[in-house]
Amino acid sequence: MASIRDEGVCVRHWDWSETSQTVTLLTREHGIVRGIAKGARREKGAFSGGIELLTRGEIVYVPKQSMATLTAWDLLEPFPSVRSSLGAYHAGMYMADLIGQLMHEGDPHPSAYDALVAALRGLSGAGESDRALLAFQWAMLDACGYLPEVDKDVRTGRSLPKAATYAFSPSLGGLVADDRGDGSVWRVRAETVSLLRAIGGEAGGAPEATARANRLLAAYVRTIVGKEPPSMGVLFSSLPGG
Repeated sequence: MASIRDEGVCVRHWDWSETSQTVTLLTREHGIVRGIAKGARREKGAFSGGIELLTRGEIVYVPKQSMATLTAWDLLEPFPSVRSSLGAYHAGMYMADLIGQLMHEGDPHPSAYDALVAALRGLSGAGESDRALLAFQWAMLDACGYLPEVDKDVRTGRSLPKAATYAFSPSLGGLVADDRGDGSVWRVRAETVSLLRAIGGEAGGAPEATARANRLLAAYVRTIVGKEPPSMGVLFSSLPGG
């Protein structure tokens, strides 16, 4: 079978032997690729001493029914902030978890890949990291078909009146006009809703609103996948509905 060349970010890796690795890569054009990199940990070889977690590189691989065989890896970008800041590392691991929970093999989403690369580049400081994470969560939900409805009532499709707080239904995937008193919705501040509505326009927001928006989307992801990814509890101390 012919080999494939693409670029990808390593989102999981395990030692296969003293010299080899198994890896999971999010590639731009082919989505998730799981493969074996034989001899990857040899210093003099086609993998430059190994494929490190949360690095971007150009890969060559031979697709197979079970696991691909990686034949080359050329490091393109190491994302140094992920290795120098514990907070950036935790955010990066959460991004990797989202990819594993929301995406499937054989289902490429170039926009999700581009969002991951942009977010890893943006993990440079507290405020910048929060904005980068928010943009990534939004892009992932959009690419995978789970984008929450924040412009109108998800039940009726009608416009929502301006309010100090809104009701967000995680089971319905968006804002609703009323909470029906059954405890099934989360209250969301107007500032947070405004920030979510403006993400497509790349508008900024106050740090507190950005943090709240990140927590809201993380809790929504937890509802979608039916469990809390390991890194979520590390990155977020408290979430709606927790």
